[in-house]
Amino acid sequence: MASAGEMVALTALGVAARYLGDIEQALTWHRQASQIDPAQVPGRRARECTVPWVQTLMTAGQVDAARRSCADGLARARAVGDLTNLVVCLSVAADLDLRAGHMSQTGQDLAEAIELALRNGYRFNLTGCLDICGHLCAASGRWVEALTLWAALAVFMDRGSIADVPEDLRRRQQARQTAAAALAGDRISAAEERGAAMTLETAAEYALVLTTTPHQEAAQAPPELGRLSAREQELITLVARGSTDAQIAAQLYISVSTVRSHLDRIRDKTSCRRRADLTRLALHTGLV
Repeated sequence: MASAGEMVALTALGVAARYLGDIEQALTWHRQASQIDPAQVPGRRARECTVPWVQTLMTAGQVDAARRSCADGLARARAVGDLTNLVVCLSVAADLDLRAGHMSQTGQDLAEAIELALRNGYRFNLTGCLDICGHLCAASGRWVEALTLWAALAVFMDRGSIADVPEDLRRRQQARQTAAAALAGDRISAAEERGAAMTLETAAEYALVLTTTPHQEAAQAPPELGRLSAREQELITLVARGSTDAQIAAQLYISVSTVRSHLDRIRDKTSCRRRADLTRLALHTGLV
């Protein structure tokens, strides 16, 4: 176990150095960690040290080495069904693909990562997915969507007292400056207000929509919306914001059974059977 402790400690030192902007020292610590025989370290511990090493290589501009290490981390996580590390590796792989201009593959990696994180309740691991999805949108000129995602991310990180990596923060700030030159101020404010009002799960569903739906189609309102009453649209909005049936009932001053009856009618009209489907409908139509 001494080897495991040494690997984890060296990796932590590398992460700290990267946060402080000392990339050369970060490389030194991570390189020492990578030289420890993985056979002497419990598999999960060794896999958890892969992503920080990849991220430091990316920061240092050693893209080929980062890609090889990330591919190895993905393979090992898949082989043993380590879903937590698989989600993180997928988000990093998405970033590598994006930097290489492989936008389609970026979307595939992100979609898989987000679906796994949502299905298994890995809320913290969604932060990287939201960040990279924002950059994916920015790369295709979808500035409103990028700003919405980053605003949702900022709220979650602030509420969770999650420290931002300086490099990641600078990257978003640079992208936001470009967005400011491309958009009117009121569109920027509206996008950021929309994102700030989303729950983390709603923002993740929004990111999933953006990675799986062509841009031109995402802008079109689904025909189901025209069949819904104002009250039914209000219920969909509340579902998308993460409210339970009981919370919706309290907010609208109706019974829980009435809420469920409304939702049953909505499902019949829209064929959206799950709450996640209703959330996506709300996102598609701009209800949230």
